[in-house]
Amino acid sequence: MTVVVGYLAGKSGTAPLHLAVAAARTLRTSLTVATVVPKPWTTPSPTRVDAEYAAWADQLAADSAQEARRYLETLSGGLRVDYHSHAHRSVSGGLIGVVSELEAELLVLGSAASGGLGQVVIGSTADRLLHSSPVPVAVAPRGYREPPGGMLTRITCGYPGSADGVEVVRRVVELADRLAVPLRVITFAVRGRTMYPPEVGLHAEDSILAAWEEQARTMLDALRRDGVVDESTDLDVVSGNGWDQALDDADWVDGEILALGTSPRGGVTRVFLGSKAAKIVRHSPVPIVVLPA
Repeated sequence: MTVVVGYLAGKSGTAPLHLAVAAARTLRTSLTVATVVPKPWTTPSPTRVDAEYAAWADQLAADSAQEARRYLETLSGGLRVDYHSHAHRSVSGGLIGVVSELEAELLVLGSAASGGLGQVVIGSTADRLLHSSPVPVAVAPRGYREPPGGMLTRITCGYPGSADGVEVVRRVVELADRLAVPLRVITFAVRGRTMYPPEVGLHAEDSILAAWEEQARTMLDALRRDGVVDESTDLDVVSGNGWDQALDDADWVDGEILALGTSPRGGVTRVFLGSKAAKIVRHSPVPIVVLPA
């Protein structure tokens, strides 16, 4: 078992390394820095192109390992770190190969460079992995730094109140036990930007939002009553005018990670984000971990 972090020299930044170190240390396991290099064509070339291509790929893997090692010298602190290169036609396919080969517990990725600091931004590679990874995928916000103490401190599970969501909570309970950190289950009650037409009035929106908050509290209480979570689990309902405000008001702590559930598609166990989960990811101020369906 190990935590795998995807890394490419000059591209990945240090945020995924910081999150991967904290995750591996909290899970009491090793860390593997994985670099996927392009796989050469199998048809032999009459020139030296194939040999030069292979040499370039080998150098890219070596440069990535050297760069990651330089950053990790001050981060890993006694943690076992291995470096692994894998040739594949695609980065996502290569990382899935590494995860399967090493029987990884978790795959860690960084956010796309297009987002602002502190944002979780799903790039093209992460998007493909969120649809195909056989293990949980964690994504670090841009600029993320290892929390004080170097370990994860709490896991929050986003709970939509559905039947599938109960099973997700059960699995996050197991993950919290594995991490040996406290668990919080949270439901978001969000007022849309144009929730109702102006002639209805804001008081109607307030009444409907209050009713939803009360229903959400009832659903959360049922988790405890049915034994899905125990008395030590915090249960919260957070509301806001839009997802950005709701996520900002959720009272996060240093070292927290947000766990989201997924839905099975076509009977295949894979990671798949629904529309609400995608909105939560976009506005999350903490790292997210998405569990396969």
